[in-house]
Amino acid sequence: MAPLQLHHTSDGPADAPVVLFGPSLGTDLHLFDAQVAALSDRYRCVRFDLPGHGSSPDVDGDLAIADLAEGALAAAAAEGVERFHYVGVSIGGAIGQWLAVHAGDRVRSIAVLATAARFPNPDAWPQRAATVRAEGTGTMVASRPGTWYVEDWARRDPAGEKRLLDMLRATRPESYAACCAAIGAFDVRADLGSVSVPTLAVAGADDPATPPSSLREIAEGIPGARYAEVADAAHLLNVERPDEVNTLLADHLHAQPRPRVMGP
Repeated sequence: MAPLQLHHTSDGPADAPVVLFGPSLGTDLHLFDAQVAALSDRYRCVRFDLPGHGSSPDVDGDLAIADLAEGALAAAAAEGVERFHYVGVSIGGAIGQWLAVHAGDRVRSIAVLATAARFPNPDAWPQRAATVRAEGTGTMVASRPGTWYVEDWARRDPAGEKRLLDMLRATRPESYAACCAAIGAFDVRADLGSVSVPTLAVAGADDPATPPSSLREIAEGIPGARYAEVADAAHLLNVERPDEVNTLLADHLHAQPRPRVMGP
């Protein structure tokens, strides 16, 4: 099967080290606007949309995280990128773990946020997929406050809340359901010990979807990984608490050796 064709975009200096960003289920690449604004002076920031999200084409049938990861690699290759740092949220973090396990030669480091090596309640994902196929992604909107973000953030930033929920409403149901299948089947717990790239795992302290224990499991399973927790944040912590997350990402990225530029 040919790799998925995922819409992608690039910001920052063409000759800078590359950071590849993978978004969460029901959002698009603009989930990372605050991170790109903070990092694109020193890094080339490449972002992609999941299938049927944002500007990526829709898909039919279920997907696996491996399919999404191969699509992410194809997006990087289309941008002329061989090796990259990786930052992912939720399903985007699952993609990052898969890449670290199976494509470590392409990855300089990973930072995984609000994700899991095995997502909680895996049996619930087929039911969510069936609901969205039948009723559309709008049926998920009412459950996002308190899950995607703490409700106090929504009161502080109603425009930000609307922007996130509009991303969800615009996501095509079949592709959303296909990604649900990928999440439900994902399990790399037995493979974490094989990861050799520098790793940062970041939890939202108030995240009910992937609680801090899920991120601690990743950090404890990957040799040398670092764990961090962001207070007063739920699942989309990089939007709720961009300053704290940007500081964590900058420290993580700046700690990695910068690639040598070869002379003529």
